[in-house]
Amino acid sequence: MVLNLVVIGTAVTLGPLHNSAFILLLSTRHGVRQGLVFLLSWLANLIVVIAVVVLLTGGQPPERHSAPSTAALAAKIAIGLGLVIYGTRRRHRPPRPRGPARWAARIDNASWITAAGLAWLLQPWALVGAGAATALEADLSTVHDWIVLSSYCLLATLSLIVMEMYAVWAPAAAQAKLNALRIWLSRHQEQLIVTLSLVAGLWLMAASIYELVT
Repeated sequence: MVLNLVVIGTAVTLGPLHNSAFILLLSTRHGVRQGLVFLLSWLANLIVVIAVVVLLTGGQPPERHSAPSTAALAAKIAIGLGLVIYGTRRRHRPPRPRGPARWAARIDNASWITAAGLAWLLQPWALVGAGAATALEADLSTVHDWIVLSSYCLLATLSLIVMEMYAVWAPAAAQAKLNALRIWLSRHQEQLIVTLSLVAGLWLMAASIYELVT
């Protein structure tokens, strides 16, 4: 469970779409406040998903090779396959023109409700679903698994936490460097999405198939 959540959490936090949107939010007039709303909404979404899973299992993992355990592995295989197909098709898709200026104009006047909703909208739900299926294995009678789930949520939010803290502590330097990062993310967006989709998808499929047959 731990390694799976590390892979999933890393893929989530490195996603270029939400990081680009977050940097745009930080560059607005009330950027630090808007960024904090986005960050908290993002983290809350992850926690709610995990909480729902815990409520369904009662904090006790299903027995190995039982129907619920097999269903969770099948779900992860399906998600992994979907990510691989998505990444492959996106890799061969003709490049499309992007309009960052229009994005910037919309986000510049965003309300806190919009910032919170944007976090929900940009969440990579396939990976979040894979994390939820993995969290079924958690035994919440142990402190270790509480720490693992908490660490997963923080890892999946890590990029946002780092950028928010940077913007608070060094606003002048952060504005220039984060804007440069946003430009880089925009230029390499397709490569990042394809790479993360393929790596995460192949990992989910391989790890889940191994668990299924052993």
